[in-house]
Amino acid sequence: MLKSSRKPDGEVRVHFGLKYPRRLSLYDRPPTEDITLEEFESCAIDRLHVLCEIESCYARNRPFEELKDITKSQCDKHVPLDHNTATTKDRDSQRRKDVTGHFVLRLAFCRSEELRRRFVKAETTLFRVRYLESSHSERADFHQSVDFDWTPVEESEKEMYKSQLKAAGPDADEKEQYFKVKWTNVPDLVAKRKVFLKDGWAYVPSKEQPSIVFQEFQTRLEQALEMTAKALPRMDEDTRLEPILANLSQGFIAGLGSEWSTNENTGEDIRAEMVDELAQKHFPMCMRNLHENLTRNHHLKHFGRLQYGLFLKVLGVSIDEALIFWRKSFSGHTDDQFNKHYKYNIRHQYGLEGRRANYTAKSCQQILMNDQPGASDSHGCPYRHFSPDNLRTALLTTYSSQGLTEADLPEIMNTVRAEAYHVACTRVYEITHARDNVRKGDGIGSGETVTHPNQYAAASRALERASTGGGKVESDGDIVMN
Repeated sequence: MLKSSRKPDGEVRVHFGLKYPRRLSLYDRPPTEDITLEEFESCAIDRLHVLCEIESCYARNRPFEELKDITKSQCDKHVPLDHNTATTKDRDSQRRKDVTGHFVLRLAFCRSEELRRRFVKAETTLFRVRYLESSHSERADFHQSVDFDWTPVEESEKEMYKSQLKAAGPDADEKEQYFKVKWTNVPDLVAKRKVFLKDGWAYVPSKEQPSIVFQEFQTRLEQALEMTAKALPRMDEDTRLEPILANLSQGFIAGLGSEWSTNENTGEDIRAEMVDELAQKHFPMCMRNLHENLTRNHHLKHFGRLQYGLFLKVLGVSIDEALIFWRKSFSGHTDDQFNKHYKYNIRHQYGLEGRRANYTAKSCQQILMNDQPGASDSHGCPYRHFSPDNLRTALLTTYSSQGLTEADLPEIMNTVRAEAYHVACTRVYEITHARDNVRKGDGIGSGETVTHPNQYAAASRALERASTGGGKVESDGDIVMN
């Protein structure tokens, strides 16, 4: 089916049967197609990757230009949304995924006022970035498709309030077009005194038109989330969706990590005797803490062994080397005790016992949310589970040789108090790798934050290989030789 319409500038716009004809959307209509459970989850996860990076940018007080670049990079990677001119791309599939992911995350983040607030902020920022990078024709087409409840100001009325309009916007051109909207629709412009107010109306110059659009997006989303929250109890009986939504709602706490189910593919096996040196140079705080407790006490409790053992497995330690490492580390036990109480569990982690599953290492989100440590445990996330004083001491003790100083602690502790634990870990990575030309804001590559301990270790090792081998590190951690 061929549909055509006329744009304001007189050009003809043609949509070749697109179900989603516009790139920009207020998400006022939920998708109605059938969808598999796998697609339901994957669309939401891909979108959540973008929203988590946006929230991390706010936690790190990044300038908007940096935030915009990072958001665009994440969108290209996870939820690409090509412009209308990209006629050779499957724009409908892209937009269907975008809409589906948005509505699934509505279900996940409508559960509390705090989650709704954070979701609205991240989604509004994502919309703002997309809007600002859209072409003039795309914006005009979008404006025509939505009732923004604004009224163009006639020339006679404009002339009547000429002096007032000039006072509100001294830089405005005489030919500037104005719109009348209810002043409650543009509170940000009112607060900045950028509009003229008369009888409950705000006279908004066309250059400030985006503020109306952004405020409308935010207001509608807030209202939609409240309605979704009221309807959510009806879904409690669906046991398939509840675990997925509960897991997605935790995404803002620690970002959204990848599985990291394979080795780094560096062409080398990690031998047992290499672990200690690797820990000193490349491990994140959670794994350094486990390694040091194991070295000091020659023992780790079950969840500590599980967290550290799976990390080492994904790092590249084979089962044979793992048995050597753990046997040496448990030096206070006899061979019979070790074989009887620990060997089976180690083999189980590698899928050689029990149901022979290929277990993956725990992500930051899993470490933060599951199996909370007790007073005598060593597992967990130090940024969340240590007391502030203990965390400061541990950071200096662990990383002072890699460049972390007392002056770095206030910034790190501020992010910890804001519960942005993965952001704190990322900042430590940047500080301890400054000698490798990692700057503040670089993260582990392309501005990304740490969401998995193995991700941290892989990025750190990639930097070392690049410095010794003459290559450069790409954003995904791969090495490209010069």
